[in-house]
Amino acid sequence: MRYMLLCYDNEQAWKQAGAAALEDGMKEAIALTHDLDAKGQYVAAAPLQPPNTAVSVRVRNGKQSVTDGPFAETREVLGGYYIVDVANLDEAIQIAERHPGARYGAVEIRPILELPGLPKK
Repeated sequence: MRYMLLCYDNEQAWKQAGAAALEDGMKEAIALTHDLDAKGQYVAAAPLQPPNTAVSVRVRNGKQSVTDGPFAETREVLGGYYIVDVANLDEAIQIAERHPGARYGAVEIRPILELPGLPKK
């Protein structure tokens, strides 16, 4: 079963931890990705640029609205994602707890809804 792991960062917590902790966290996340790949569980992963680079698009009554930044003000912001293919939710939880972002934010896990007719890669 495929799951998406949404990695939410607490930017202030990372800032307090310092640049060395952030660099170590990135190395740890890369190592986790390579481990998942070696086990055949890796589908995709990527960090995201900071929230100040985001735009939100909405269409209401046929009219487009584009605003800067993420939709809501919050302490934790979406920092990246993983898509994994594992046997069950317990395995996805074990992967999420290994991600360094879980120590400075949260990793949300959602099963991917497989829709027929979508292109396969």
